[in-house]
Amino acid sequence: MSQDLSIVRSRFPALSRPEVFLDNPGGTQMVNASLERIQRMMVETNANHGGVFATSQRSDETVYEARKAVKDFFNAARPEEIIFGANMTTITYHISRSLARTFKPGDSIVVTRMDHDGNISPWLQAAEDRGLRILWVDFDTETGMLNLANLQKALDEKPRLVAVGYASNSLGTINPIQKIVEMAHAAGSLVYVDAVQYAPHAPIDVQALDCDFLVCSSYKFYGPHAGVLYGKYDLLDALPAYKVRPCPNEPPDKFETGTGNFEAIGGVLGVMEYFEWLGRTLGEEYYDELSKNYSGQALALKQAMYTLHDYDMTLNRALLKELKDVPGISIIGITDEKELHQRVPTFSFTVKGKTPLEIATGLAKEKIYIWNGNFYALEIAKRYGTEGKGGFARVGAVHYNTLSEIERFSQVLKRIVAG
Repeated sequence: MSQDLSIVRSRFPALSRPEVFLDNPGGTQMVNASLERIQRMMVETNANHGGVFATSQRSDETVYEARKAVKDFFNAARPEEIIFGANMTTITYHISRSLARTFKPGDSIVVTRMDHDGNISPWLQAAEDRGLRILWVDFDTETGMLNLANLQKALDEKPRLVAVGYASNSLGTINPIQKIVEMAHAAGSLVYVDAVQYAPHAPIDVQALDCDFLVCSSYKFYGPHAGVLYGKYDLLDALPAYKVRPCPNEPPDKFETGTGNFEAIGGVLGVMEYFEWLGRTLGEEYYDELSKNYSGQALALKQAMYTLHDYDMTLNRALLKELKDVPGISIIGITDEKELHQRVPTFSFTVKGKTPLEIATGLAKEKIYIWNGNFYALEIAKRYGTEGKGGFARVGAVHYNTLSEIERFSQVLKRIVAG
């Protein structure tokens, strides 16, 4: 896809500026289709839902279009399995409360030390509220991989739910979610998947995965600050919802508390429209194979994500090569080129003699943007002994980044390290 980046980048207004955006694991730049949808929602359909007049009806139609598009993005069974909310963390707090009401004191929940705290703290606090037990699953600090033997040991205790990330926002590791779901279901456990870090990089098929819930945030895949949850309809329908009394009792409405952020939902639709364009324009090579299982919009969306995922491997190799060439660097997670298919192009690292803050600040002065800190992956920072000591520096590329930007990042990083 690298030869087509000019037409991709032209659709991101922020990329006309001189900055290099490698802060993508914390939030991507917005695509113009999303911005245009937001403006249309605020100018042409600025009304609350459920009205008999034109602006309200057009707003409701757009929200439903967005729900159908995200349904195709995830390959869910029906639009009503898609819930919109503020962000992944807020949605997870909401659903964790609903799920915890169905658990009994003494029941257990599995969390992992690889996860963003948005998929840990809601479950810890639900456990505290309801008298539940927490079972921790560790990861290997040498390989950056989740310890599946440790997971199986936890599953032997028949937990009610497993909360796990699809990809780590710090390590970059992609977890074998389909295998984890199979293991969890064999133990009678539900599975709640945080796909925030994975969604910008590769296709998601919730029916193939058979996960019970999957959640992500659209600002990590070129849209506005909004969250999206997939849940199996029967589970959503049966769960108690924390809602006001006039709100409908059926999903998705019962979980979308109060007036929705309709402009953001319109922005999510804009991202789906961009992906559909991308798939039809640049993903032709995947058509024959994918058309065996998908059609229409769902097919185009899968073509787009396969295209992005293919370019990810180029970005992965480039980042790893440049980072390994930095004197005194320590990279966490997978560093074997043969294993790069098991990670997204997100790399956290430290450099001897320089704090992560100094590295990020030095790069920022050259208009190259990366993150520093623990990235809310608190348990990972603890495991590597960097919590309270500045955490890590983190660089992350997505499909609009060029190889020349990665090379520029590397050159400036080496100058900073050299003092």
